[in-house]
Amino acid sequence: MLCLTHPTDPSWATTATADLRALLADHAHCEMKAASNALSLATRWPATPRVARALVDLAEEELRHFRAVVDELERRAIPLGRPEVDVYAAELRKLAQAGCKKSPEASFVDRLLVGALIEARSCERFRLLADALAAQGDALASFYDELFASEARHYRTLLDLAIEVSGDEAAVRARLADLARAEGELARTLGQRASIHG
Repeated sequence: MLCLTHPTDPSWATTATADLRALLADHAHCEMKAASNALSLATRWPATPRVARALVDLAEEELRHFRAVVDELERRAIPLGRPEVDVYAAELRKLAQAGCKKSPEASFVDRLLVGALIEARSCERFRLLADALAAQGDALASFYDELFASEARHYRTLLDLAIEVSGDEAAVRARLADLARAEGELARTLGQRASIHG
């Protein structure tokens, strides 16, 4: 799906839906982190107002998703709790930073591509969740079906911004392919917990 090189084991959806309390709380934190990341990126590349505006728009949509998941937590009387470290996202950022010293532009492009990969993985997982919840007759299925489409759009937005900032589509796609291979290896170790990326 999208640029992913290693699919999530479908049994992850069984693990995730077996503990919706943990999954929904983790999901809320993921949406909050996605909004924060988009705003952070908008301030790191302020020379291009169009790029900053696109990232602010993305942050606003992620914030709406955060609010929607918090609403669902409230409906189900589930506490939000404190966020755990997202090992997947942290490791993916480390993989992108490894190697030689990069220019500020190359570092920014890598941050956009890491964000795109996270959105791609979330997109894949939301599809699995929507299907598993639909099979259980849970009304959350339609919620995750809508989010599936949003995550695909976010992936495309971040990739397009990386290409715009770089000005070299072939180089960006090659870098994305490298990062996607590393993400695939990381993903092989995940899928054991009721969390979006774990």
